[in-house]
Amino acid sequence: MKSIHDYSFTEKKATRDGFGAGLLQVGKDNDNVVALCADLTGSLKMNAFKDEFPNRFFQVGIAEANMMGIAAGLATTGKIPYTGTFANFSTGRVYDQIRQSIAYSSKNVKICASHAGLTLGEDGATHQILEDIGLMRMLPGMTVINPCDYNQTKLATQAIANVEGPVYLRFGRPSWPIFSPVEEKFEIGKAWHISSGIDVTIVATGHLVWTAIEAAQELEKMGISSDVLNIHTIKPLDTDAIIQSVQKTGCIVSAEEHNKFGGLGSAVAEALITSNPVPMEMVAVNDSFGESGKPTELLEKYGLTKNNIVEAVKKVRARKQ
Repeated sequence: MKSIHDYSFTEKKATRDGFGAGLLQVGKDNDNVVALCADLTGSLKMNAFKDEFPNRFFQVGIAEANMMGIAAGLATTGKIPYTGTFANFSTGRVYDQIRQSIAYSSKNVKICASHAGLTLGEDGATHQILEDIGLMRMLPGMTVINPCDYNQTKLATQAIANVEGPVYLRFGRPSWPIFSPVEEKFEIGKAWHISSGIDVTIVATGHLVWTAIEAAQELEKMGISSDVLNIHTIKPLDTDAIIQSVQKTGCIVSAEEHNKFGGLGSAVAEALITSNPVPMEMVAVNDSFGESGKPTELLEKYGLTKNNIVEAVKKVRARKQ
């Protein structure tokens, strides 16, 4: 396992690009994979799949509810549908169709959602869904995955083809540091233990994993050793890894680009309260909608920076002591 100071990056690339690359590869690997898009082929980076497999790509237009119904129907024929649109339209707009046509009968549909969270940026609150993890996590049988960078998103896109049943795959719009090894094995439901520490556990998901690494590097300079876990799979949650970590550190901070209700922090708190309760702080959007702005400025305003994680660690350690 690397030291926290061994993590760096030389390139930035959007996680949605990782989805596009993974979709093309899984299409080559499995003839049953089909793709559907709701008028956002370029934004979802699905062009390469469309060009390579025109007979397996369905452009349904701005009709997201219909897209989910079509995907459910294709799944009944043995196909593995990947649906693509913005996270807000992938969940909030079509929740009834997902619940009734996909989750209730455990259809083998992969709901792939880009432009999630505040980092969607200038499109503003109507598009910056911060409740999607909670919505999907509550559906029985739904697997929920939120990878951290380009490499991990590509691997996750390929891995979900082998999961029987519905999956929600969440990723983002902006260029973001690539820091996970290309050869890193992606195992659904298993946390990636980024670095070992004894003073505090930091669990993070999606874009906030890199932010957590930056925070842990700052904390190390202060003499605080962080056990950092990348929770790319929020459901099923790797409860064992989290419990093992807090048994060592005695306190925990969660970090996510999502509302504090219903997301990673809620999932972790639910797991710990029944087995190993410890002091906990959550770095997340505090019961609020977003607004229009540049991604980095929004993360700053809504308290999702490395400094916010550092302050949460100080607070939770004080509670432990």
